Formats: sequence, structure tokens, C-alpha cells
Amino acid sequence: MVFSSIPFVFFFLPLCLILYYGTSFLPCPGRRLDVQTPSERGKFPVQEQAARGRSRRSPAYGRSCFHGEGAIALKNAILLVFSLVFYAWGEPVYILLMLFASAVDYVNGLLMNRFGSTKGLRRCFLFCSVLINLSVLAFFKYADFAVRTVNGLLGTSFPMLNIGLPIGISFFTFQTMSYIIDLYKRQVPVEKNYFTYLTYVSMFPQLVAGPIVRFSTVNKELHRRSIGMEGFREGLLRFMQGLFKKVLLANQVGALWEEIRILEAGQASVVVCWLGAAAFTLQLYFDFSAYSDMAIGMGWMLGFHFPENFNYPLSAVSITDFWRRWHISLSTWFRDYIYIPLGGNRKGILCHLRNMMIVWFLTGLWHGAAWNFVLWGLYYGVLLVLEKYLWGKALEKLPGIFRHAYTLLIVVVGFVIFVFDDTAQLVSYARAMTGGLNNPLWGTECLWYLYNYGAVLFSAVILAFPVYPWLKKRWEGAGKKGRLLVSIAGLFGYLGLFLLTTAYLVNDTYNPFLYFRF
Repeated sequence: MVFSSIPFVFFFLPLCLILYYGTSFLPCPGRRLDVQTPSERGKFPVQEQAARGRSRRSPAYGRSCFHGEGAIALKNAILLVFSLVFYAWGEPVYILLMLFASAVDYVNGLLMNRFGSTKGLRRCFLFCSVLINLSVLAFFKYADFAVRTVNGLLGTSFPMLNIGLPIGISFFTFQTMSYIIDLYKRQVPVEKNYFTYLTYVSMFPQLVAGPIVRFSTVNKELHRRSIGMEGFREGLLRFMQGLFKKVLLANQVGALWEEIRILEAGQASVVVCWLGAAAFTLQLYFDFSAYSDMAIGMGWMLGFHFPENFNYPLSAVSITDFWRRWHISLSTWFRDYIYIPLGGNRKGILCHLRNMMIVWFLTGLWHGAAWNFVLWGLYYGVLLVLEKYLWGKALEKLPGIFRHAYTLLIVVVGFVIFVFDDTAQLVSYARAMTGGLNNPLWGTECLWYLYNYGAVLFSAVILAFPVYPWLKKRWEGAGKKGRLLVSIAGLFGYLGLFLLTTAYLVNDTYNPFLYFRF
């Protein structure tokens, strides 16, 4: 089941929310009224509000309910059941794998807490947990890749295992590992309730494709969280934004890429090949960022605050800047758990180069069991090193438009490496992009593609830049009458886009989600 589907949008999610919010009317202990929404989180400390034990009404944000552990237990149970159903919808057998992975880290966490004064034992439990997690990930994701590699290098003919890839295994493995590592470093408390921990691991909004949510991010909200209409409204709008991006932009530019991809490389013009590469770049960005938007939006509706995963990466002005904006939760995971423990850039240039190559080799391998992903990771590792030590300072002195063009060129070429797991196809398409197969520079088919996809390409390019936040800021600065008009226009705009999105979901058979394969 994908978020951008009729069963999820019209049946699964509404039923989950109805039951989830329905528990608010039950007589559960620990309920308090509190004013805390995603937009004002931190302004009104939850503990302070709960201690007062009284309700408050905010003219700006309305009223929301603060739920203590008693009320949250029932909500967590509903969320856990729906999360397990969501995961089992497509692959019921692999739910056992997720239960096993979560049980391993839960038990090792309890043992680590029990023998907290013995550093050797704590390290042993950490090693055991990480080893089991990585072994499971390696077996299910990389076993056939290893067999293919050995057969190719040695000329052997070992049979393939043909193991199915469990959906989201890379994401929930990294989440469970973050818990046990942070627990070892005493940065989070041990979770003694297995079902609460399983709720964290299996939470369906971010289970299969991120963002990678660390236990430290949602630990407090697993036990006590603010759930109210303002959070629901903001979350619903964020979810709908992601749904629109996925269906109306990612799917449509993806259809353009599929049409260009099946062309014979020697027949497509150079311009068409570059147009296809740009279309795939836009598809991947809107596909994954849309999923993150929907996940974050549903988190808000459920009372959780997941980390942002994208910050308009295609507007970056350097490769370093790009990776601060793209798949932020993965970049920070590798930084905190691999790069910094290896020494970062604190032990000299040679160690820094080694650490960068290790991190980017693993980043590429994390994305898929194929050599093109490894090449893609090392491609960025080398470029980041060169940018830091050779031309980074000179790049900063260039006008913004040149820095942006430089970044986009590298990103688009990088995603050509990313998309082809067949080396022959990769080489052929790369040569076609440079005219190396005697391709014409221009062909009339370019006009046909632009005529059919020009509007969606233009919209995608505009929305890949922070135009919406700029407009929203301008609207918020308008007077009371202006804000009213904007609200009315926004209401009809969202309604119209939702109806259009629904029409596409009903009639369109092309609705992939690219990051399911990772």
C-alpha cells in the first residue's frame, strides 16, 4: 500500500484517524488541555502546562488536548495495530522480520540498562545488537549482489538465492540501530515497554521510506504528546501538499522519463537525453520529498514531530550545500554514527579523506545492491573532497547563477549514474548525452515532448525552488482582509487540487514509488 493510492487516502488513513481521535472521548487518566501545536512547539512547555492542570484558549491557535501516559497507551495500541496491518498489506511474511529486529534491540537495550555499571558488558550488548541488525540487512539486501559479484570476478556459477527485499528494511534497521547506539552513549533512556518500542519502529507514516526518525526525536511523544485540531489541520495540509507533489508532479515527469528511457540511445538527440536526465532528477526529488511531506504531515496529525528531510535541494549552490538539503535524516545519520566516530576531519587530511570515502561508499551501498549505487556514492565523495580542498573557495566567489548551474550539472549527471543498474545501459546513455554515439544535437521529437510535458516541467521547476514559502510569507504580511481572501483562495485551491489528484489516481496506472526499492 502506498500513500498515493485510493485505498490509503479514502479508507485506511480516515479509519485510523477516526479510531485514534475517538479515544479522546474515553475517560482516560492523564488528560490535560494544552496549547501546543507544531507552529508554536517550544513556546509553551508541555510539562508546565500539564502541571497547572487547567485549560487555556488561544485566539491564534485554538485549543488542543495534552494526553498523559494513560490516554496515550490506547492511542499507541491503535497506531501499532494499523502500522502492522499497513506493513503486512504487501508482505505479511516479512512482518516477522521486523518483529525480530525490534525484539533484538529491545532485549539488548534492557540488558544494557540492567548492567549499566559494567562497560564491557554494555559494549558486548551493543556489538551483538549491531551485528545482528547488519547481518539481517546484509543477507536480505546484499546476498544476491555478493553472489553476482563473485561469479563475475571468478567466473563461478553459484546459484542466486533470489531473496525478496523486505520493504523499508534499510530505514527501520537504521532506526533500531540509532536507539541501541544512543542508549549505549547514554543519550536516551531505556524503553521498558516492548509495545511502545515496537510502535516507534513500526509507525506507518515513516516505516517504509523515512525520514529516518531516531528514538531520541520521539521518545517523549511516545509517552505524552499534544494532540489537537490545530496540529491536525497543519498536518492535513502538509499531507495534501505531499500528495499533490507526488501525483501531479512526480508521476507526470516520471512518465516523460520512461518515454525517453526506452528510446534507442543511438537514436535519441543529445537534447532529449539531457531532458530525460532532468526529468528523472525532478521525479526522484518530488517522489521522495512528497513521501516525506506526507509522513511529516501524518506525524503532526498523530501528535509526533518527525525531522525535516528536504530543504529545496535543487536550489543548492554547491555540492556541500546540496547534501545539507537532500535526504537530511540519512546524511545526519551517517555523520553522527559513522563519520564523527571515525574521527571526522579532526585527524589530518589523509584520515579525513579516508573517512569521506568510507562514508560515501556506505551511502551509495545503502541505496541499493548494485555497483552503480557504489559508483554514485564515490562520485559524490570525490567531488565533496575536491570542493573542500581545491575549488571550494574559488566557487564561493562566483555569482550565484554560476554556482547553481555547476551544482545542477553535477546532480543531474549523478542521477544518471543512480538510475541505471546495468553498466552497459549506463555507459550507452552517458555517451548519448555527449553525442558519443553520433547522436544529433537536436530533433523534432524535442518539440513533441515539450508540447506534451511543458506545463508540468515548468511547474516542477518552479516548485523545486522556495517559491511557496516566499509567497506564504508575503500573504502572512497582508492585512486582515488580505489574509481572509488568501484563506478563501487557498481553500478552493486545495479542494480543486485534491479533486484533480483523485481523478489522476482513479484513471492513471503509472503510480510508482521509487524509494520502496531501497
